[in-house]
Order: sequence, then structure tokens, then C-alpha cells
Amino acid sequence: MSVRCATEQGLLAPSMMCVNYRSLEKELELMENLGIPYLHMDVMDGQFVPNFTLGPDFMKCVSKMCNIPLDIHMMVMNPERHLHAFPIKEGDIVSIHYESTVHVQRVLQQVKELGAKAYIALNPATPLNVLDYLYDIIDGVLIMTVNPGFAGQKLVPATLEKIAQCREYLDAKGRTDVLIEVDGNVSVENAKKMRAHGADIFVGGTSGMFTGGAIDPEKCKLLAEAVR
Repeated sequence: MSVRCATEQGLLAPSMMCVNYRSLEKELELMENLGIPYLHMDVMDGQFVPNFTLGPDFMKCVSKMCNIPLDIHMMVMNPERHLHAFPIKEGDIVSIHYESTVHVQRVLQQVKELGAKAYIALNPATPLNVLDYLYDIIDGVLIMTVNPGFAGQKLVPATLEKIAQCREYLDAKGRTDVLIEVDGNVSVENAKKMRAHGADIFVGGTSGMFTGGAIDPEKCKLLAEAVR
């Protein structure tokens, strides 16, 4: 199966929860040299998902050390209470989960007012019809291909068809410009399938871009070739 993608070539976004923080400066320099377009930042609060990860101080540090835009994935309850704490700037992506707040449109608008691209994130079992009243204000959809919270999980197979259905839905609404991002078990093999089903941005973790906490140029090359 192959459907149209919004980007001519897939974009890679390494998951920074997988990096070795002891060599952060070196890793960021290598990512810049590799031309990485986004750094994926998983924010977890221990409530929306049963884990705690990257916070605003870490992101402020990264923003000072490199010029790569941030791809901030807010896996937190009521993200509207926390946006102000993060170094969100023009060109960044901020994804908020549909399931995390009762004021989805309001939070997406807040993200836009900060100058970032507003993405709506959907868990594997969240249906696409939640986009019915959001498609006109979003810049992208982040489709979780695993249940969020931890690295190293296996792909939920049904999410491949969900990617294709999302692309068809957006195109039918006249939003051919909206990008689809995928996050979860983005290996080379899975990335090829995700790209064929319509994905544009690929979050790479332990199965796709890192080896032992270090960004792996060979893995990045293979993944980039897989999503062309």
C-alpha cells in the first residue's frame, strides 16, 4: 500500500530520552553535522503516562548548545498549565495529547501564539474522528504507534492502517499541508511501512537511530534511506 505524503522526503527526529547525557554536547554536535531537522523531546509527568522524563531545564540547556529545532511531545495532564515553563520558540513543534485536556482547541491556540507548530497527538486506540473539530487549526498529527511511556516497545500493527486513514482524512478536508509524525518502534523495516502509509516525520529511538546511548550515523543513514 502506498499513499501520498505531505513531505517529499521523510524527516528524522531522534528521541532525546535515548541519548547518553554524559556526552550530550558531543551527541548534539554530531546530530547537527548529520543535518538532523528536529530533536524529539518526551515530556512525561508520571500521571498521563507512568514515567518521568525530560523537563524544561534540560531543553533550555539543549537550546543553548545547538540550533536544531525542538519537537516537544507533551505527555502530561493539562499541558496548558506547563507550556510557559518550556523554551518554546518559532520553528519548534509542540504536540499535545487529545486525551490530556478538555480544552484541546485552546491549548493548540496557545502553542501557536508561542510561535510553534501545533500538533495533536493520538494514542493507538484513540479514533481519528476526534480530528473532526481540530483539522482546521493543527499543523500536524502525531500518531503513537506504541502506547506512550517507555522506549523499546513493539509496534501496534493496527496503527499502520491508522496512518493511511489519517492521510486520506486530512486530504479529504483540504489539509494536504498537515504533516503526520510517527513515534514508537521506528525501525528501518517499520519505517518503510510507515512511509508507504503516509508518514512524514519519524521519531527514532533505540531501534532506529541510537546504539548504546550514542547517535549512530550508520543507523541514521539507513533510516533516512528507508523514508525517502
